[in-house]
Order: sequence, then C-alpha cells, then structure tokens
Amino acid sequence: MTRHGELGTALHRWRDRIAPAEAGLPAGEPGRAPGLRHEELAQLTGLSVDYLVRLEEGRATSPSVQVLTSLARALRLSDDERRHLFLLAGQSPPALGRVSDHIPPSVRRLLGRLPGTPLGVHDAAWNLITWNPLWAALLGDPAAVPGRGRNAAWLHFTGRPGRVTQTVEQEARFEAALVADLRAATVHYPTDVRLRFLIGELRRVSNRFAVLWKSRITDAHDTGTRTIHHPDVGPVIVDCDTLTVPGCDLRIAAYSAAPGTDAADKLRLLDVIGTEMAGLTEMSEMATGMAGMTQEPAPAAGSVPDDPGHGPGRDPGSGPGTDPGPGSSPTAAPEPADR
Repeated sequence: MTRHGELGTALHRWRDRIAPAEAGLPAGEPGRAPGLRHEELAQLTGLSVDYLVRLEEGRATSPSVQVLTSLARALRLSDDERRHLFLLAGQSPPALGRVSDHIPPSVRRLLGRLPGTPLGVHDAAWNLITWNPLWAALLGDPAAVPGRGRNAAWLHFTGRPGRVTQTVEQEARFEAALVADLRAATVHYPTDVRLRFLIGELRRVSNRFAVLWKSRITDAHDTGTRTIHHPDVGPVIVDCDTLTVPGCDLRIAAYSAAPGTDAADKLRLLDVIGTEMAGLTEMSEMATGMAGMTQEPAPAAGSVPDDPGHGPGRDPGSGPGTDPGPGSSPTAAPEPADR
C-alpha cells in the first residue's frame, strides 16, 4: 500500500471510531453506521465533502498543514496519532507548543462508567481539566474555582487549604513525583509559556519546590493512602492511584475504598447525595476568597523565566500538607529559573 493509501485508511479508521455525539453533533437516527459521516466531518473541519472523499481514496495527495491540523482536531487524535497523520501526509510534525487539554473519547467514557470511583483528569502540567460527580462530592466542586486553583502542584506546594492529608513519607513521594512530572512536561512542551511561568512562580514562592527542582529528582506515582476530611461525612480513608493514558500526557487520579469498609459506605452515600450537602458553603467561601484571581494572563516575553519550575509553599520538614485543591497565583513576576 502506498503512503497515500495508508493516509486514507488511517483517516477512515479514525472517522469510524467517533460517534457524532462525542464531536458535539446530533446523535442521528437509530441504526446508523458507527462513526462520523463525510458530511459531519466536513462540518467540523470546514473542508468540502468531495475533498475528504478524495483524501480517503488517495486522490488528494498533498494536504496542507492547516488541513491536517483541522483534521487532527476534529478527529480528536492523540499526540502520537497527530504525529502519525503528519508523517503519512508527507509533512513534518509540528512541535508540541502547548500542554494539551484534549480528552480522548475513551477517557470520557471511563468517567461515565465508573460512577462509584472519584476520578479527576489532569493535563501534563497537573491542571485539573475534568472530573466525575463523585470527585466533586468528595473533594469539593472545582467548577467554582478559577485559574491556578485547579493546578495540583500549585495547591500543594503553596499550602492552599484542602481536604486531603497524607503521612510525611507519602507526601515526600507525592512531591517528588509531581516535580518529576513537571520536569518531563518541560521536555515535551519546551515552548509552553504558561508552563514555564508556573514553574518559575513555584520556585519563587516555595522553598520546598525550589530544592526539589534543583535536585533533579526523578520518581513515579505509586498507590498511597489519603485521608479526605469531608465536612458532612467526616474522614474518608481511601487508596489513591495515578493512571496514565497511552498516547497522551493525561494523568487520572482515582480514589477507591475496599468493599465493606467504612470508607466504601461513605463513598456510596456521597454518590447519592452528590454535592447537595457536600460542603457547598465551604467551596463558596473559598471561591469568594479568590475573587478576582482568575486564569493568569500569558506573561510578556520579557517576564518569562528561562526554565520552568514548581513547588510547595512550605519549607522542607513542615509536615504533611494537602493534596491538589483550588488555588490561584500571585501577581508578582517570578524570578528567572535556571536549568
């Protein structure tokens, strides 16, 4: 098969796996063939139906970068699939400029099919980008929290108030893994200004983060125990696992409890009552306290640190802190970060 034939086959396969509803289109009539029709993909990309047909049949052989970018977005391709698309089309894959917040359809389905497990999905910079209802019921609804308030590294290293505590040993492993993740993100996304700005600010405001960043420590997330201090049901002791998604940089934080335990009973209760009784007053007060601290603007070129960094707002040895929770960034410009 020629390269152009492989391109058409790949496009057809990617088109077939996406349901119209996943792309924000009407579901269509019952019994229809799976996937997007050419007309629907044309609507999403702004390309003509005839051109899309010729691409899949190998009769259009030189799609532009703009066309490929539009197709990758509409077909919800992962970073690896996007790179493959460009190579099949004979184009150089563009550098990954910014941390992606794209959530594959498979991850969205996972969130819907595990209603009894609190799940939070984070991007490569540890920004919380989506969650299921039980996550909001257990930890507080992030929807009311702006900007940096959803970044796990910022919340932890700046000591923002939250519901999650862990032992000193668990905290040390968690911090090392967060720093390692952020350092890896700077390699994958070397030109992401917001990521560099985040790390520079963390190095400036958190001695603990600055120490870990300079140590170039490497570590990975492991299964650990967390205690969630819930305002209505009391302490909930759960296991925490961090899952990765092949083909992208997403991290899924999952909390679970063994069947028959007090924590499992409390999770079932929260799954029923949701956020109706789950500390809405607490979250409202937190959001009010952060009024005006919305998503930070992209820093000017002259104020961006040379190297990204992020870290805790506590000095070393300050004891257990909280896991990721809402917070916001300071307004002062960060000090430059050195590699």
